[in-house]
Amino acid sequence: MLNPVRATIEGIGRLLVRLNLIGRLRARRISDLAWPRIVTGLARMSKATADVAMVGVALGPAAIAGVGYGVPYWTMTFMLGGGIAGGTISLVSQRYGAGRYGEIGRAVRVSVVAALLVTLPLVVVFWTLPEPLIRLIGTGEEAIAYGTRYLRVASLAMPFAALNLIGSRTLIGADDAWTPMIVRAGGAVVNVGVNAVLIFVLDMGVVGAALGTVIGSIGGVGILGWGLAKGRLPYVGALPVRVDWSAPYWDPADIRYLAHISTPLALRKVAQNGGQFPLLAIVGLFGPNVVAAFVVALRVRALMNTPGWGFGLASSSLVGQSLGAGQEPEADDYARDTLRFTVATYALVGAVVFVVADPISALFVAEEAVRDTTTALIRAACVSVLLWGVMNGAMGPLRASGDTTWPFYGQLAGLFGFALPLAYLGAVTSLGIWGLYGTLFVETAVPATVIYYRYRTEKWKLISRRNRTAAMGSA
Repeated sequence: MLNPVRATIEGIGRLLVRLNLIGRLRARRISDLAWPRIVTGLARMSKATADVAMVGVALGPAAIAGVGYGVPYWTMTFMLGGGIAGGTISLVSQRYGAGRYGEIGRAVRVSVVAALLVTLPLVVVFWTLPEPLIRLIGTGEEAIAYGTRYLRVASLAMPFAALNLIGSRTLIGADDAWTPMIVRAGGAVVNVGVNAVLIFVLDMGVVGAALGTVIGSIGGVGILGWGLAKGRLPYVGALPVRVDWSAPYWDPADIRYLAHISTPLALRKVAQNGGQFPLLAIVGLFGPNVVAAFVVALRVRALMNTPGWGFGLASSSLVGQSLGAGQEPEADDYARDTLRFTVATYALVGAVVFVVADPISALFVAEEAVRDTTTALIRAACVSVLLWGVMNGAMGPLRASGDTTWPFYGQLAGLFGFALPLAYLGAVTSLGIWGLYGTLFVETAVPATVIYYRYRTEKWKLISRRNRTAAMGSA
C-alpha cells in the first residue's frame, strides 16, 4: 500500500541525491528515521487542528478563541516534557551508538522522574486556577469561559504527554521510529473519532476536546511503557531497547547530564511557547475575529512544522550515534545532509499550503471577513515556516552533542526582541494586520539565524567531546 508521506520524503531525498546535495546512503537512513516521525506529527497535529475545526463548527469563533487561550498553558507543560525528552535522546543515542545497551534503561527511568517532577505541580495549578490564568491573556467573557473549561480538563493529560515523549524519544534514539509512529499516530487517528463523538454526539463541546486529549495520552503511555518493559509489542515485534521499571530511578551522574542538556532545551521551548501568552493578549487588541484567525494560522503552521519533528529527531539520533561511536566526520555529514533535506521539504510544504490557503480557511470559519483574515495569516505562516525548517535542521546536531544554550538565547531574542514589539505596533499604529504578518516571520527568522550560526561554528563538536564520557556514563 502506497504511503504518500514516505513516498514524498523519499522522492525529495532522491532528487537531492541527483543534484549532489546529499549522500545516497545518508539520504536513505535519514528518510527511514524521519518519515515515521513525520506521520506521527501529522496525525497528532491533525488531531489538534481537527479539534479546533470541530469546536469552531459546533460553537463558533468564541470557542476557537477560548481553546486558543487554553492551548499555550497546556503546550508550555508539553514543551517542558519535550526539553527533558531532548536530553533523553542525547543519552540514549550516544549509548546506543557506543554499544552500551545496559545503561539505556537507567537514562529512561531518570527521565521519567524528571518529567513527573516538572509536570505534576503544573497540573495542580491549572486544575485549581484555570479562570485567572485564562483572564491574563483572554478577552471576551464567552471565550474566557470556554478557555477555562478546556484548560482544567486538558491539564490532566500533561504528565502523560511528557511520558509519551520520553518513550518515543527513547526508541528513536535507538534507531526505531516505526514503533512510536504506530502507537502515537494510530492513537491520534482514533482520538479524532473519539473527540467527534464527545463534541457532537455527547454535546460536550470544548470539554469533550480536552477529555479526548486526556484519554489519548493515557493510552499512549500505557502501550509504550508496557512495550519497553517487555521489549516487544504485538503486531510490531521486538524493540531495540528494554527497560526494567523495577530498577532504581535515580542516578546522580545521569541526573546531572540530563539537567545540563535538558534545561536549556526546556527553557528554549518554554520561551517559544511562553511568548504566546503576551502575544495572544496583544492580538486580543485586534478583536475576537482576528484572535480566531490568528489561532487558526498558528494551528496550520504547527501542522506544517511536522517535518521538523522527523528530521530534527533523525538528525539528533544519527549524529548522536556517530558521536557515541567516535566518528565525528560521519556526524558532520549527517548534520549537513539532514539540514538540506529539511529545508527542501519545508519549501515544498510551504508552497503547497500557500496556494490552498483559502480552502483551508473555509474548513475553520464561515464568516467572510474572518475567512479573509485567516487566509492572509496562513499565507504569512507559510513564509515563516521555511525559517522553522532551518531552525529544526540546524538544531539536531546541537541537541545531540549537548550544545543547547545558544538556541535558547535565539528564541528569547526572536520573541521578546522582535515578535512581540512588532505585534504591539500593529495593534496601536496604522501598521495594523501587517504587524501580525511580520510577527509570524521574525518569530522564526531570528532564532533560525542564531541556531544556524551556532551550527556553522562547529563548536558543537568540541562540546560533544567534553560531554561524551558523561553522556555514556561510567563503565
